[in-house]
Amino acid sequence: MKAAVLTAIRQIEIQDLAKPKIQKDNDVLLKLTKVGVCGSDVHYYITGRIGSQVVQFPFIVGHECAAQVVEVGPAVKNLKIGDNVAVDPAVVCHNCDQCKSNRENTCRELRFLGCPGQLAGCLCEYIVMPQDSLFPIDGIISIDQAVLSEPLAIGYYAVKQSQIKPAANVAILGAGPIGLSVLVSARANNVGKTYVTDKINDRLTAARKGQASWTGNPDQSDIVADISQQEPQGMDVVYECCGEQDALDQAVELLKPGGKLMLIGIPRADRVSFQIDKLRRKEITVINVRRQNDCVQGCIDMLAQGKVDVDFMVTHRFSLDQTQEAFELVHNYADGVIKAMIEF
Repeated sequence: MKAAVLTAIRQIEIQDLAKPKIQKDNDVLLKLTKVGVCGSDVHYYITGRIGSQVVQFPFIVGHECAAQVVEVGPAVKNLKIGDNVAVDPAVVCHNCDQCKSNRENTCRELRFLGCPGQLAGCLCEYIVMPQDSLFPIDGIISIDQAVLSEPLAIGYYAVKQSQIKPAANVAILGAGPIGLSVLVSARANNVGKTYVTDKINDRLTAARKGQASWTGNPDQSDIVADISQQEPQGMDVVYECCGEQDALDQAVELLKPGGKLMLIGIPRADRVSFQIDKLRRKEITVINVRRQNDCVQGCIDMLAQGKVDVDFMVTHRFSLDQTQEAFELVHNYADGVIKAMIEF
C-alpha cells in the first residue's frame, strides 16, 4: 500500500509498505477514503513531539478519518464488506480501572492512531481497527462529516464536561476546527451569547458562519475590554482552544467569579502558568479536556438530525501524494485553511 511517512522533521515521503492484516477476531481491515489534517499531526511534523510523546522516525501520523470495510474478523457482527464508517482513533482495553469507571479516554492501555509508541496513523491506504472503534455512516452522514465527527466529538465532549447551563454566555479562544466544534456544540446546547476570538480573520469569518454572536482578533483590539464592555459580569465558561499563554491569561480575565476554564488546546510549550491570585480570588474551576469519551455516536446523531453544521469547516482538499503540501499549508495557516482533507 501507499503511505505518507514522516521520515524527519518537516519531511514526508510517499512509500510502498506492506498492507496490514487482520490479527484478532474482532479486527476490521479498512480502506481509507478521507483523512483530515489535525493540528496535533502538524505538531509532530514540525517538532517531532508533543510533550513526552516523541516520534521515532519513520512514522505515519493521522487520526481523523473515514474508511470502507474491506475484510472482517470472525467475531465482527455489525459490519460487512463495503460499509462506510467513521473511525474513533482510540483503541481501549475495556478492563482497567479507568475503562470500568467510564473513563475510556484515560484508559491505562489506550492506543491512539498516529500517536508515537501507540499506533501508526491513518495517512495510508489501509489500516486495521477493532469493530468497537467503527461507526456505520451509510445513509446517515457524508464522508466529510464522518471525518469531522472526530474533532466534533472533542468539542461536544468539552461542552458536556463544562456542564453548561441554558442561556450561559461563553467565550471560545481559538477558532480552528476544535474551537469551531466547541462553538457548534455549545449552540446545540442552547447557550446564550458566544464570543469567539482568533488571530486569523479568515477563521473569524468561519466562526460567523458557525453563528458566533461576536468575533474579535486579539492582535487588532483588546478583546478582554471589548467583551467585558458587552458582558460586564463576565463569562460563565471560557473554552481555551489554541494552547497559547496569552489566551489563558485572557480567559482568567474574562471569567466571572465561579466560572469555568476548559483547557482544550495543546500548547507547544511544556509548561503554562496562571496569575494565581486572580484564579484563586475568582475561585475559577480549571478542567482539562482529554480528547473525548464515548461521544462519536452522539455527534453522528447530531449531524444526522441537522442539529450542528460542520460542512463549512472543510476548505482544502489534497491527494495522498500532496500530503506534505497539505501539512505546510496547515502549519502556515495559509490561504484561509480551516480543515485540509486528504482524499484517496
